[in-house]
Formats: sequence, structure tokens, C-alpha cells
Amino acid sequence: MKNYVLLLACFFLLHNAYSQKSKKDYTEAFQLIEVWLEAQKDFDQLPGLTAIVVEDQEVLWSGAVGMANKEQNVKADENTICSICSISKLFTSVAIMKLYDEGKIRLDDKVSDHLPAYDLKQKYPGSGPITIRALMTHSSGLPREAAYPYWTGPDFPFPTKDEIDSKLKDQETLYPASTYFQYSNLGLTLLGEIVEEISGMSYDDYVQQNILSPLGLSNTRSTLPEKLYGEELAIGYAAIDREGKRNKLKLFQANGIGPAAGFSSTVGDLGKFASWQFRLRDSSNVEILKPSTLKNMQRVHWTNPDWSTTWGLGFSVYKGSDGNTWVGHGGSCPGYRSTLQLNLKTKRAFSVMINANGTNPNKYSKGMNAIMNKMGVAKKDLKKEASEKLKEYVGYYDSSPWWGE
Repeated sequence: MKNYVLLLACFFLLHNAYSQKSKKDYTEAFQLIEVWLEAQKDFDQLPGLTAIVVEDQEVLWSGAVGMANKEQNVKADENTICSICSISKLFTSVAIMKLYDEGKIRLDDKVSDHLPAYDLKQKYPGSGPITIRALMTHSSGLPREAAYPYWTGPDFPFPTKDEIDSKLKDQETLYPASTYFQYSNLGLTLLGEIVEEISGMSYDDYVQQNILSPLGLSNTRSTLPEKLYGEELAIGYAAIDREGKRNKLKLFQANGIGPAAGFSSTVGDLGKFASWQFRLRDSSNVEILKPSTLKNMQRVHWTNPDWSTTWGLGFSVYKGSDGNTWVGHGGSCPGYRSTLQLNLKTKRAFSVMINANGTNPNKYSKGMNAIMNKMGVAKKDLKKEASEKLKEYVGYYDSSPWWGE
């Protein structure tokens, strides 16, 4: 027995020593990232940008540059709220899969079996059924949008649920089901309506009680908090016009399109959302979803005929330049761009939010990942091994007149 206890103690000591040795020190990488983002903010004329890097259950870094409200000189910080637009679809997908786990729906159920208001015309008599799975993989053949011009400024007139349902009869499918990938805000909107029909609760209440509150996402909402607009909620700005200016846009509410595009959040909350996914994938316990259910959502369920697009159940699933499987989603709404991307092998996740259109948040998430990948030396080994000292490169360099800073 004594030998067993001694062996066990040795195991834990070795495990801890290995864990400490293998833990990376990204200090210099984040110094470089902060300088880079500050410069990019000026060169790309961004009003504000917030970002976070998570590794499993730990926040490695979070930061912000620029302004949440240029007119009132309100600086952006890690707690700045932005519209996350289509990242909303991930929360809707989790809600659907919770009902699936509870045995209340099946992925191959027909949409028409759950939605009495669904009367959209099937243009192709030979088409297979339009199912919940098809909506989640954007392969249903449905139109991209409801029959309203809600992406049109300056007012962005998003319709109500009743207005969306009233015009379904005037719409028709674009192609037979399960033929091509066609991104559809209408499809995810209908999934939100299914959540209401099956649960007997409003969509907003269901998501709040079953996802947001259990995960402690206190700065995530299924709407944009109007009372916080211009302070905690960043002002949204347009793309750069011919005069080199970004004009302030009107605040919008996605209304009936909320399950597809209505949420607001912070990078901190999306970091928690990412950590939950890493935690659940490694668990044998149910936490909102079964571990097997989340893994199923994050594997490829649809591949386009030309192999250019792969999709899971609600998640974009793709092979990164590092050869690893990445999952996540992006968002683009009037005045805001955002991204949430998770590397399933390294358990590293990135979220970036920008309060302006005509921008590319993936540029910054990929850039941060590339900089971090230059740091490969563990803390304990820094004195023993040669390392790429990134702080030697931290600074500003001017190559005028040939190129810029």
C-alpha cells in the first residue's frame, strides 16, 4: 500500500512538472499584438476593436483599441458590447440541440411538422423534405432572407415574426433540398420559431434560461440594449466613403430575424462560450448539452458539390492553414463585424469585434494566431533554449517613401 501511495505521489509530481514545463509564455507575443492592433486601427481607420484569446479555460489575453463612441470620446474596452449578428446562429443551434437531447425533436423532422405557419412553396416536385438538419447546414434550398428589405439603410426595417410568417406563402425554394449550400437567415429564423413551438416559451426567454444564465453570460442578450447605446453598447459605423469618413448608423433591432442575427455580446462572454465548448468536449457530464451532441454539431454534416464549403450543425467547420479543424462563426450587421473561431486541437479560441462595416475581423484573429505561433518555448526552458525573441521586433518601422509604416 505504501509503495502504491508513493508511486501515485510521484505520478502527480511528474504530471505537475510536465504541465508547468509545457505551459507557454506568450508575453512577448501579446506585446507585439498590442502594438500591431493599435497600428492597424489607424491604417484601417477602425473606430474601435476589441479582442480576446482563450486557451481552454484560461483567458490568455484580452484588449481593446479605439473608440466605442467617437462623438462622445468613449473608449472601447474588453467590456464593450457590440452586435454579434450571425454568431447569434450558434445560440439558436444550441437551443435546437438541447431540445434534440431531450427527445422533443429529431434532426430529420420536417419543418412543416413543427411550424403551422410554414407554407413556403416547394418549386421542385422531386425535392426531398426540408428538415431541421437541412436548416442547420444551410442546405434546405430556402431563400437567403425573409421577404423584406431589412438590410437597407438608413432605417434597416427588420420585420416581426408575424410579418415574416405572413409572407412565407409568397416565397419559394431556390433549388431542391440537400443540393447546394445556400446561407439562409430565413432558415435560422425558422429554427428560432421551432424553439418557441416546441418549448412553449418565447425564444428570448428560452435562450436566457437555458443557455445564457447557466453559462454566466451576463453581457450577452438576444437583442441590442438600447439604453446602453453610446456607452457600454458601441456606436455602429458604416464603411469608409469616398471622403474617407465613416458615418454613424442608426441603431437597429433584428426583431423577428433575432434567432439569426439579433444578439449582442462582448469578447469576454464569447470567450466564456468558447471555454464551455472546450470543457464540454472533454467531459462525460451534461452541461446544457451532452458532450456527444456538441461533438456531433462540430463535425462536417454538409459538403458542397465543389468541396469549397463544409458545415456542421450550426457551426462553420473547416480545415485551417495549420491543418487543424476549426469551428466557429462570423457576424456582419449594420455597423458591426465580429468573429468567433475555435481550434479544436490546440483548444485556442479567438474573438474579435469591430464597430464598423467594411472591415474583416478574421484578419485580426488570424494575425494574432500567427504571432502566437512564433512563440514555442515553455517558461521553464527560456534560459536553456534559443527562442525567437519577439520583443526585439516590437516597435514602429517607416519605409517611406516606398511603403508605409
